Amino acid sequence: MSSGNELRFFSTAVHDCSYLSGHQASTLFADPEQSMNVAIYSHLSRLGFRRSGDFVYRPHCSQCRSCVPVRIPVALFRPTRQHRRTWQMNQDLIVSWERPGLNEERYALYAAYITSRHNNGDMYPPNREQYRSFLLSTWSDLMFLEFRLQGRLVAVAVCDWLQDGLSATYTFYDPDLRARSLGTYAILCQIESCRRLDLHALYLGHWIKESPKMAYKARFRPLELYIHDTWLLAR
Repeated sequence: MSSGNELRFFSTAVHDCSYLSGHQASTLFADPEQSMNVAIYSHLSRLGFRRSGDFVYRPHCSQCRSCVPVRIPVALFRPTRQHRRTWQMNQDLIVSWERPGLNEERYALYAAYITSRHNNGDMYPPNREQYRSFLLSTWSDLMFLEFRLQGRLVAVAVCDWLQDGLSATYTFYDPDLRARSLGTYAILCQIESCRRLDLHALYLGHWIKESPKMAYKARFRPLELYIHDTWLLAR
């Protein structure tokens, strides 16, 4: 199977939206019983899909189009003054690509992040099975980008390798180091990895203009938006 054309898709029942109060949402999933691989996922990523664990999905709301898939065309990206400041601030960190998985060090950081940043959502309280089912995958070519400060793990960016880019799947970091903007720094490092590997884009998932939690995505310019089945450059 070389493309997503042969896949079956299923839509969830309508439910309350996790991002916009008072809105109803529905999600389109690729059939989890069918085989998935990097080639198919790369194809689906270009159609606005996203990975969570082994599941591949995209929003499928009948009355709302607020969720917009976005990616950074890395050859065109120009850092803002704040991006350059964040880059310089974190030059004392050791950054390395590591094999994915669960260990006590990573889980402790993940649990601290979820408890601090998402304690009013459906990801709280964190647990090890949630970590595995959300971040890991049996079929994806994924790696962890680790950030260490004097040997201590302070951030992890979960990243999927695609045929035409990287997908910034999730980042968790030490909530006590908020001033370092580690989430932004992780994206900047993934952009640099795309450039070194001559890949087209860093996929950032879905962006909702009205959601303050997603405002950081719009600060990376230029940004490509997937609208009406076409990637459009928004400057």
